[in-house]
Amino acid sequence: VQLQASGGGLVQAGDSLRLSCTASGRPFSSYYMGWFRQAPGKEREFVAAMGWRTSILYADSVKGRFTISRDSAGNMVYLQMNSLKPEDTAVYYCAAARIRSVLSLVPRNSQEYDYWGQGTLVTVSS
Repeated sequence: VQLQASGGGLVQAGDSLRLSCTASGRPFSSYYMGWFRQAPGKEREFVAAMGWRTSILYADSVKGRFTISRDSAGNMVYLQMNSLKPEDTAVYYCAAARIRSVLSLVPRNSQEYDYWGQGTLVTVSS
């Protein structure tokens, strides 16, 4: 099982960036797919995650600026980041959490995620 994140880079404040994550090794249609980030000297924090259709959750800090999406097969997940701010600078990780119940909620706790990608660095200059 492998998650491969890409798309990071150096941008200026106000710019946009699109991150991609490719999941391979097993079908991920029954997994929540999410994004986390970790800034230097800080703990890893939740950014966004989704199951299917309306099962989408965003951190308050990115709501209205970031959009998470996934392809129909479920093995690609994207994070469109608009109006980037210097405080968005971090290593961004994609992750997958198995959907254990039809009643389960989109997880925001990193401990609920089963698989992790290697991270891609996003640097936003002021």
